[in-house]
Amino acid sequence: MTIARITEVTSSSKKSFEDAVKNGVERASKTLKNVSGAWVKDQEVGVKNGKVTEYRVKLKITFVLED
Repeated sequence: MTIARITEVTSSSKKSFEDAVKNGVERASKTLKNVSGAWVKDQEVGVKNGKVTEYRVKLKITFVLED
């Protein structure tokens, strides 16, 4: 039987939402073993002087627990 756990992380990028997702999954994979999926819970941007300065995502990361 496989048991998985889900944890939430926030990640950011100066480039794009896609890059923020990539950064979040890569960073989570350094700490969590057996990462098997992720989904975007929320997106937001940082704005300064009327311009987008940062893309942020809240991710739900799924990882399989070891026996």
